[in-house]
Amino acid sequence: MSEERISFSSGDLRLEGMISKPARTAEQAAVVCHPHPLYGGSMYNNVVDAALEAMWRLGWATLRFNFRGVGESAGEHGGGIEEADDAAAAVRFLSGELSIGLPKMVLAGYSFGAMAAMNAAPRLPDLGALLLIALPLRMADAAPLKQLNLPIVLAAGDRDAYCPPAQIQSLQQELGPAAHLKIINGADHFFGGYEAELDDALEVMLKSV
Repeated sequence: MSEERISFSSGDLRLEGMISKPARTAEQAAVVCHPHPLYGGSMYNNVVDAALEAMWRLGWATLRFNFRGVGESAGEHGGGIEEADDAAAAVRFLSGELSIGLPKMVLAGYSFGAMAAMNAAPRLPDLGALLLIALPLRMADAAPLKQLNLPIVLAAGDRDAYCPPAQIQSLQQELGPAAHLKIINGADHFFGGYEAELDDALEVMLKSV
């Protein structure tokens, strides 16, 4: 799927991103948030790519973007708090750009990006669904998820030291039937060599949101 370089506002900052629009009118769209900026994370990432591939096969429009202070995006790293502002701004931008209402929008994130997406979701009351890949539960308080009334898709590797399988399974049980979980056997936090398995699993789960 071809992508076009764009920029959008998050408060007073301009952030860079890549938008993809299918040939036919998209009925659903997603924003994908990247991993930790201080450890080399950007919108050009293997897990971000895997999520996008699944979404493109479903015919969705997508937006990947760089958080503040990454690549050509203005500003400085915000410790996760201001990145949640960026994620919410990206959803509102894509919704307006495509004239797709928030109920047809999915906010996705991987690792640090999953934390930002989780914390942005309560600011988007009509959001359609949330996709969290390798949510680092050893560092993140998942309390915001328990306040949401929307489908939540969870994915992690069974060798992930930051998102232990037992913890993510317990979280799914707490969230109830709105939460869908896939554990990728053999994968660690970075999914190296397991991108195809993740891609396929996300496509199946996202069909139901």
